[in-house]
Amino acid sequence: MKDLILEMEHYASQNNVPIIELDSIKFIMKYIKLNKVKTILEIGTAIGYSAILMANANSFCEITTIEKDEKRYREAVKNVNKSGLDKRIEVVYNDALDVNLAGCKYDVIFIDAAKGQYIKYFEKFSNYLNKGGVIITDNLKFHGLVKNKDLVKSKNVMGIVNKIEKYIEYLKTNKEYITKFYDIGDGLSVSFKRNEQRVNID
Repeated sequence: MKDLILEMEHYASQNNVPIIELDSIKFIMKYIKLNKVKTILEIGTAIGYSAILMANANSFCEITTIEKDEKRYREAVKNVNKSGLDKRIEVVYNDALDVNLAGCKYDVIFIDAAKGQYIKYFEKFSNYLNKGGVIITDNLKFHGLVKNKDLVKSKNVMGIVNKIEKYIEYLKTNKEYITKFYDIGDGLSVSFKRNEQRVNID
């Protein structure tokens, strides 16, 4: 497994595929272990790196992960098969906003896809959260640019930064959820329904 993880890190570096930072995935894996998480939904598979590591956090959690880029989807399926975790990780090829998950519920929903769609993802997938579950979002610092907008060089990147700021404000003012923000990796948030906080978040 260690060789596969190193191979995936190398592939991501060579092919400019964004994968989760080590501190962030360690935080999530610890949460999965402490809370004996059984079901996870991941929005944004990329090459399957975070899904494989999350599945390794305990021996019984099952993961559904969604990817809309065909090349990355194929790479993820290949990596999941190599890892021997294909019975516990289902990779779905689709745009997350078009996926119907009727009847499914998850202990953890992990948002790590198109930054401009974060509010839409939260609004749609919060309906699939188990009681006591959490929604974890990555990349809220966006390489430090959210707090240093003067460093932004392009209109496109500024658009992403503005949307992340809107999402952070959306989380802070959400009356249904309480969100904790963590200065870990590229910035994480953990959201849970009011009066439903799980025992172990930190």
